[in-house]
Amino acid sequence: MIRLFIIADDFTGALDTGVQLAAQGACTRVITNPAADLSAVAPEVEVLVLDAETRHLSAAQAAGIVGSAVRQAVRLGVPYIYKKTDSALRGNIGAELTAVLRESGRSQLPFLPAFPQIGRRTQGGVHYIGDTPVAESVFGQDPFEPVTRSCVAELIAQQSDVPVRSLPAPADADGLCAEPGIVVYDAAAQEELERAGRLLMQADALHVMAGCAGFGAVLPQLLGLGAHGRRRMPQLDERLLVLCGSVNPITLAQLDAAQQSGFARLRMTPAQKLTPDYFASPEGLAQIEAWKQTLHACDACIIDANDEGGNEPTAAYAKAHGLTIEDLRQGISGALGLIMKGLFDCPDLGTLLITGGDTLLQCMNRIGIDEMEPIGELYAGVVLSRFTLGGHSRFVISKSGGFGEPTLLCDLLSLIRGAEKKPAD
Repeated sequence: MIRLFIIADDFTGALDTGVQLAAQGACTRVITNPAADLSAVAPEVEVLVLDAETRHLSAAQAAGIVGSAVRQAVRLGVPYIYKKTDSALRGNIGAELTAVLRESGRSQLPFLPAFPQIGRRTQGGVHYIGDTPVAESVFGQDPFEPVTRSCVAELIAQQSDVPVRSLPAPADADGLCAEPGIVVYDAAAQEELERAGRLLMQADALHVMAGCAGFGAVLPQLLGLGAHGRRRMPQLDERLLVLCGSVNPITLAQLDAAQQSGFARLRMTPAQKLTPDYFASPEGLAQIEAWKQTLHACDACIIDANDEGGNEPTAAYAKAHGLTIEDLRQGISGALGLIMKGLFDCPDLGTLLITGGDTLLQCMNRIGIDEMEPIGELYAGVVLSRFTLGGHSRFVISKSGGFGEPTLLCDLLSLIRGAEKKPAD
């Protein structure tokens, strides 16, 4: 039965938190249908993760979807509900936390947004990316979902009338808040997340909670999940295809480094990205056939939605055709989904790496997948999952745009070829 229900706002976020439980042996599934009947989930599933796809919705729409999911979980008697938030605080944070708190029937929701494992910490109520307040980082300049506040309480208050309090990382039970509302706890190190989790568990205060994958990694031990032990990593196909829909500078640096090391980099034109169903047209299908030939000749390839030297050509194309930022986001992810559909039967496809939650969802939708099983992390924030189609299993690696060192793609290629040991082993 479901012991922990996790609600994420995008696909990569659902996987990077679900994998924290799966890697410890908890039977974990990630689903992408917000209207799914939770009572129909297989009885062996201990952890169910819902990709609610609320990142780009209005605050009211996001709250409605999240609230409905929480009500269903409460009716089923699920003992623990976790609202997974983006580690850079993108999305409808205030509206979604408020919906969880109100629909759960609880008086307080502890929120631990830090992810110290990748340098994202909360101190003095301010959220940092490395040493930079989040609103001043690359996430403050995100073209689709800029983060406008670094103070977590202020960010929540933009979409919520619930009382919000910020507290230091608790050292003992006296450091916990007993007042109703949303309580934001600082954390700058993994040990502080673990200690806060233990104290909150002892206070019976974790039946509803929130955080990102950082606090998610603490949950298996706290909740007694994962009795089957750690999962073994499977052997992966040594060929690698990267599908990139992210415009994050961190990902762009990774693509540049991979190209310099020998990856073939195939760039989509503005028309290919933004002409509706281009890759279902004769011209688009011919392009996919040409890319199949490239996959046959090169065992490490990138299909990139970014223009060379910056995305000015795509911006100019969008302006000329009267396209909005939302049209851009949906057009690019939709085009990559059609590419995935066209390439899926290629015998040279190999292991897949998909960056960005929108892109991952479109790719899986196009090939008819609405459930995935996270297996483990290859690196922090880089998740290996499995799905089944036509009776056959296939592996896919996913990550959000803002994770990883510049050499990440090169390191992953070495890893799947067995030339490098996985760091966490």
